[in-house]
Amino acid sequence: MVEITIRKRQREDAAFTQRKFFKKTARGKVIKVVRERYLRDDVSCGIEKCRECASTLESHLPFSGAVDHKLFPNGHFVLPDTNVFLAQMDLMESSFFRSPIILLQTVLEEVRHRSLPLYNRLKALMKLDEKRTWMFYNEFRLKHNFIHNRETAVVREVGESPNDRNDRAIRVGTAWYNTHISLTRPPIRGRPVPVLPTIVLLTDDVGNRLKAEKEKIPCSSVQQYYLSTGALTAGIKAGQLYQGHFNANQFNFLEGSVTVEAYSKPVLLIGRENMNRAVQGDIVTIEVFNEQEWKAPTDEVVDQESTLKNDDADESDEEGERIVIEEKAPRPEGLSRPISEKQPTGRVVGIIKRNWRAYVCHIDSTSLNSSTTTSLSQQTVFATPVSRLLPRIRMRTRQAPALLGQKILVTIDKWDITSRYPEGHFVRALGKVESKEAEQESLLLEFDVPYRPFGKAILDCLPAEGEQWVVPPKGAHIPAWRDREDLRPLNICSIDPPGCEDIDDALHARRLPNGNIEAGVHIADVSHFVLPDNPMDAEAAARGTTVYLVDKRIDMLPALLGTNLCSLRPFVERLAFSVIWELTPDAKIKKTRFTKSVIASKCAFTYEEAQIRKDDLNRQDDLTDSIRLLNTLAQKLKAGRMAAGALNLASPEVKIHLDSAESSDPIDVEQKELRETNSLVEEFMLLANISVAEKIQEAFPQTAVLRRHMPPPKANFERLQDILQKRRGIPLDVSSSGALAASLDKCIDPNEPAFNTLVRIMATRCMLSAEYFCSGSVPKDAFGHYGLASPIYTHFTSPIRRYADVLVHRQLAAAISYGTLHASLHSKTHVEHTLDVVNKRHRMAQMAGRASVEFYVGLALKARGERSATLRTGKVTEEAFVIRMFRNGINVFVSKLGIEGLVTFKRETRFDANNYTFVIPGSGQGGEDVVIAVFDKVTVSIEVEKDKNTQRGKVKMTLFKPIVDSI
Repeated sequence: MVEITIRKRQREDAAFTQRKFFKKTARGKVIKVVRERYLRDDVSCGIEKCRECASTLESHLPFSGAVDHKLFPNGHFVLPDTNVFLAQMDLMESSFFRSPIILLQTVLEEVRHRSLPLYNRLKALMKLDEKRTWMFYNEFRLKHNFIHNRETAVVREVGESPNDRNDRAIRVGTAWYNTHISLTRPPIRGRPVPVLPTIVLLTDDVGNRLKAEKEKIPCSSVQQYYLSTGALTAGIKAGQLYQGHFNANQFNFLEGSVTVEAYSKPVLLIGRENMNRAVQGDIVTIEVFNEQEWKAPTDEVVDQESTLKNDDADESDEEGERIVIEEKAPRPEGLSRPISEKQPTGRVVGIIKRNWRAYVCHIDSTSLNSSTTTSLSQQTVFATPVSRLLPRIRMRTRQAPALLGQKILVTIDKWDITSRYPEGHFVRALGKVESKEAEQESLLLEFDVPYRPFGKAILDCLPAEGEQWVVPPKGAHIPAWRDREDLRPLNICSIDPPGCEDIDDALHARRLPNGNIEAGVHIADVSHFVLPDNPMDAEAAARGTTVYLVDKRIDMLPALLGTNLCSLRPFVERLAFSVIWELTPDAKIKKTRFTKSVIASKCAFTYEEAQIRKDDLNRQDDLTDSIRLLNTLAQKLKAGRMAAGALNLASPEVKIHLDSAESSDPIDVEQKELRETNSLVEEFMLLANISVAEKIQEAFPQTAVLRRHMPPPKANFERLQDILQKRRGIPLDVSSSGALAASLDKCIDPNEPAFNTLVRIMATRCMLSAEYFCSGSVPKDAFGHYGLASPIYTHFTSPIRRYADVLVHRQLAAAISYGTLHASLHSKTHVEHTLDVVNKRHRMAQMAGRASVEFYVGLALKARGERSATLRTGKVTEEAFVIRMFRNGINVFVSKLGIEGLVTFKRETRFDANNYTFVIPGSGQGGEDVVIAVFDKVTVSIEVEKDKNTQRGKVKMTLFKPIVDSI
């Protein structure tokens, strides 16, 4: 790094401006602050032999910059923004990154404020000779005075956030450098035009990048830049290097995998050295080994906590030491894994993008120095993350004794190549372990769920009338009624789970004079209230979805909209967006139309209430007839979908009973009962989504917001196919969704009714996840939804709780000429970025919901055990099915409770991986061997114990029958 000295210059020689504002002191006194800005034109750019900068410094950045990058063949410098250093410091420090770096003082100061450890690493990087770094003082600060380069001076505008102002300063700095460098080699008549290097703004902030592109500023994402470097490009072209997301193995912390398109199975990474400090969710570059070195995944549960329990947090790793994992004992002869189970095997050679953030952890009490358990002296301890997919984090703190027994937030700062563990720092305490408040907040933080209260700028976007807002009286000149149909007389009703407050959808059906049936789906017109490009829209886009936990809901939109003005409550008028079909009695669509509307729901049913009303033959009113018509059509629609190859999959769903008192403590749990009316609603929501998808894709072929479900690789089903064939003699055809659906229908065990549901649950786990996408980003033949057997699909029916649906409403409104489409939805880049965020939020919301259910199921079982008169141990026994086997345990599924559990064995066992059987010698009642296989029904004893990772109650299972002594 080159230290720069600003040439002495009299202050009166520099142009300056003043900014005055008033500030209140801590004692309440108001004082006037004058901030002076001195604009200078003698701050050197740092580029070698620059004719514009009269600098006498000897060391400069070479004029040509880096010349080995295919995107910038004429040479270039990189100018990273703040987030690059916050999220990609490993990359900037690595030997892969050789490009000259221009570091703006704006960036340095922002890093200092955001993360002191990363700031110190950046300062160290600046001093490395091999890292050609030049810091440009675009705003040199001295108390309240600022000394700026005249050309890069940026003043924060009214209403502009500090972050936006800094982003603008970085763009201005990049633009200035590109203009400035062109002046150093002006074209001369009669001579070739000089070749000039490019100054490239390096940023992963899509918004900043879009603004830069609009301003004609050269820019690149880190991923695009990194993959375009010579070494990696050559490796990828040669088929030696691949890119993908790192996924840790939840059962074995010494294994991970990366899914890449080139291989049908994920690439297996075995051992710490091959995982090369990758953390769950990192985007990595991997090298794949020769096929002779490919291996099968582990068949053993390897727990980080027990394996590394003797590690000393304060013990430094030896310099240059590489972490090598000891090989496990070879498998006995004849019990090796089948060749078909072997996967491509490889290693991580580079990390393109770190996924580091603040993680929920707890202090490992065994890592504390026993002589300083009450001392405030600084010590190094282990912070154990809640997630088993993450490594323990080494942390130095004076607060360790005080933090014992608390949930805390810890951020990873670095992970040295010679270290077994990453290093991080304490952010803040969340509260006492197992306290309701701490557990709720830690769950939200664990899954990165935005839960901050809605700010004033967002709330200011709501209707000024608040709860008093009503649909205005109908009139030709009333804006709310413009081009809307009056559907208030129709017998419209909603059917939802009990306690539903955010009612997105309602339905109706009626007979037509021609013998056909009119059916309508009416969706809350959220886009009438959430307008593009305002603070509420930005917040909804950032949240992506409403998150449903057992005892609370984290809303995507303020409650005034979500549970009131947009909720299709009964007996009040509401704005809606309607899809109305004319169908034959056989459910064949004759006509489809879309319209903005005003509705007045006649009733809000629960699924159970709607079912009872439909089945009550004494009911012959119009509303009941509407439900019966809908149900009849839904049955035929479903039959049609199934005939087309749609899958009828299954996932475990349970209902948790909460105490009606203020505590909301769980008191019991049971399996959810699904009724005909559940399917009724589902079929019409699917039909609406398909109809809308066809309309918006036709209108906006490049930017339509769609949802797809890719066909799973056939390799995903290999294990399930093998298990079914060997354990039940049942073939499973996965050649198409229709063939799979037919095969699943044949997976029947006459002695076990739950067997078919179990197989469907296991098949569901072989699937890929559905995702939102932009229509112009993939070929049309890749639009399809595999599970629904539909060539096109989207989400239109839940705009209160899903931001993708809001975008679809805007596109549909434009498609029917109700209004013009906002410019952002004409931009494929903008739509792609927005949907990337929504996809991530959707995945995290699902995981948060499941974790919440798991937590409350544990509490409910604990309460049930404590109430039991026959089991005073606090244990509950339930029937379960074996769904997976390891060399040292079995994974079981308790269908009644919708939960899984791991039963581990410490006694001697024999595991036959080929035949999916487990032999426990001498454990039968008469001393005979006990054989357990996949799909067998067993009885497990369930209790709740404190989980070592989460530090909250977790279900623990032991085998009760056919043996008692499982541990």
